[in-house]
Amino acid sequence: MALSEFEIKKCEKELEAFMAIRRPPVHIRPELDLGYRIENQSIEIFEIRPQWQNPSETMELPVAKTTYVKTQNCWKVYWQRSDLKWHAYEPKPKVKRLSEFLELVKEDRYACFFG
Repeated sequence: MALSEFEIKKCEKELEAFMAIRRPPVHIRPELDLGYRIENQSIEIFEIRPQWQNPSETMELPVAKTTYVKTQNCWKVYWQRSDLKWHAYEPKPKVKRLSEFLELVKEDRYACFFG
């Protein structure tokens, strides 16, 4: 079940605050930037870089993902391993609030998100 419009706006507000802190300086953004997308009940954070074979095109590299599970009233936390599949973030696979997810990503204690 997708997030409601109200929930999306609330998420966007928190994500924009996170991006304001985490995004690289403006002069670096053509070479490396950070973005996010909200689809249904999931939020994905990704890096945006020029493709190495064709620098005029950009590519997105996944950083972190969270999915809201309404029945459990929690956000499940994922990271992408080298097999290119999303795996539960074992130190903390569930959090109660989106802000907790963003704090885990910012902290990146085990270098799972930004390497």
